[in-house]
Amino acid sequence: MTVLQWIALASLLAWLYLAVGHGTFWRTDQRLPRRQAPASWPSVAIVIPARDEADILPVTLPSLLTQDYPGPVRLILVDDGSTDGTPEVARALAEQAAQRGGSNVTAAVTASTEPPPGWTGKLWALRRGIECAGDVEFLLLTDADIAHDPGSLTALVASARTQRLDMVSQMAVLRADTFWERIIVPAFVYFFAMLYPFRWSNRSTSRVAAAAGGCSLVRREALIRAGGLAEVRGAVIDDVAIARILKRSGGRTWLGLADQVHSRRPYPRLADLWKMVSRSAYAQLRHSPLLLIGTVLGLSLVFLVPVVATVVGIAAGDLTVALIGAVTWLIMTLTYVPMVRYYRQPLASALLLPGAAALYLAMTVDSARLKRAGRGAAWKGRTYDGHGTPERRGLGTTTLAPHVAAPHVAVVQPPRDPWDLPTPATPADDATTSSTSDPHRASSS
Repeated sequence: MTVLQWIALASLLAWLYLAVGHGTFWRTDQRLPRRQAPASWPSVAIVIPARDEADILPVTLPSLLTQDYPGPVRLILVDDGSTDGTPEVARALAEQAAQRGGSNVTAAVTASTEPPPGWTGKLWALRRGIECAGDVEFLLLTDADIAHDPGSLTALVASARTQRLDMVSQMAVLRADTFWERIIVPAFVYFFAMLYPFRWSNRSTSRVAAAAGGCSLVRREALIRAGGLAEVRGAVIDDVAIARILKRSGGRTWLGLADQVHSRRPYPRLADLWKMVSRSAYAQLRHSPLLLIGTVLGLSLVFLVPVVATVVGIAAGDLTVALIGAVTWLIMTLTYVPMVRYYRQPLASALLLPGAAALYLAMTVDSARLKRAGRGAAWKGRTYDGHGTPERRGLGTTTLAPHVAAPHVAVVQPPRDPWDLPTPATPADDATTSSTSDPHRASSS
């Protein structure tokens, strides 16, 4: 056999394993598990970190303010240093929803401070929101660009209660309207499922743990037991990091595809999608050059070799190589069809998966280049160079630098203005908080 034949055969064997033995990652049947209404509906706090989201909030925030959840719900939007009037827009939308009535959701707007060293801005803002949530049973961590159907929260809580889950997370349906969105978005979800097979993640005995940050319902006590957000304070890919600490501490997590949760963030240009992927792709590889090399070789073998083998085999008259390449390409395409259907794209677009893989390969390499250039994971004016692998402190404890306060959850007294919460203390002032108010410390004692 020639070298090309051996390489083509290796690609075929890889796909035979992926199709059969890799948690059937390509299936799209992981939806919210069986559920029934609980005898009483628990309290929930919806926490939304928002940084310069004034344009998207009118599209998404009303969907959360009008949830038909039967129990008590408090929505807390945490402004993360916006300069575009985000908190003012949020207050106006909350007032409009309150005037219309018909929902149990009450709203509050608060502000985060600039994150201390070692914290990403989003996690620091989430910490503020959880602090304001008080003694609720569940926290719905969602993003400012995510819209929820009216029954979304009810379904999430019912699933968590029925299945005794500590985290229920859904991969929001992303926009796939423009040309580049149709090429990139279904492949993005497909690759995520390949990296973290949902079935494996949903098994309590599996070490795989993953979540989708756009929609994660978390049991508050489970998060405290896992060490709180301080355990993942420097994580760029925070959703996966939170799922890992929950599962490591004995929590039960579930991840699947959404039917009632949609991202409204547009990515009209290739440059927009490129930035979305490249800002965190290298962090996913733990900033390891060896993992980067392995990823480049692996993606090339799995996604590019079948096409090259088919074309070169036909051109060179090597029917063996052409046949192996074509069969491998067919298997690859068939595994992509369910995701293409989920995103309601033409079935023929499944043949374009190798092209999408080549783009993702380039984005990953570019992510490493940005890290070497000192630009790391850049997002809305912040660059997290060196973040992504937070220092480990052990489970159940929150040992931080003296100037960084440990996260705590405390009941916030209703302010005079129903839409505003008190401005948080600065990190330096917050450090003086008594350790007895820190549930992370209390849970470890």
